[in-house]
Amino acid sequence: MRAYSAWGLAVGVVFGAPTVAHATVHIDVDLGQQRMHVNSDSGASYDWPISSGRPGHATPTGHYRPQAMYVMVHSAKYNNAPMPHSIFFRSQYAIHGTGAVWALGHVASHGCIRISPTNAATLYSMVSGEGAVIDIHGAPTSLIAGNPHRAGHKLAAEMRQRLKSEGLAYAPHPRTKSLKEWQKNPVQPQ
Repeated sequence: MRAYSAWGLAVGVVFGAPTVAHATVHIDVDLGQQRMHVNSDSGASYDWPISSGRPGHATPTGHYRPQAMYVMVHSAKYNNAPMPHSIFFRSQYAIHGTGAVWALGHVASHGCIRISPTNAATLYSMVSGEGAVIDIHGAPTSLIAGNPHRAGHKLAAEMRQRLKSEGLAYAPHPRTKSLKEWQKNPVQPQ
């Protein structure tokens, strides 16, 4: 009798326990439009421009969940480039902030999905608290005519020219030393 009572109590606790609803962030990336729509079960909703992989560096499509998250990481593959608020979704591919905000809305990356630093911080905070599902679909259509491999460089030159003509300044961000450069000379600034 006691064995049945204990078993009945255990089943009652498991099936009678209240369930907790968890919100989930739904991240929908449209490579054709170079846009990211973010919708949370908790009610938040955003629509942001992105930069995805340029020709030769395609952004993978598919359905993913975050694999790793870092407040700040630097790319060992691409000149120690900063990748603030990175959400890795497939091996070395991540959604992260970028200093190249002038390129948002156009293909420009080496395969990652770039968003503005402010939006990256917002998304990182949401995903940290709620988890996420990431859906990436479409194909980039915003290539500049001519040599598509030079699209990012041509776009950068056009944007710098436009900023100068509008009276705004363009100042590149200072680059931090790579580990190899620092090992050669840890004291002197570059």
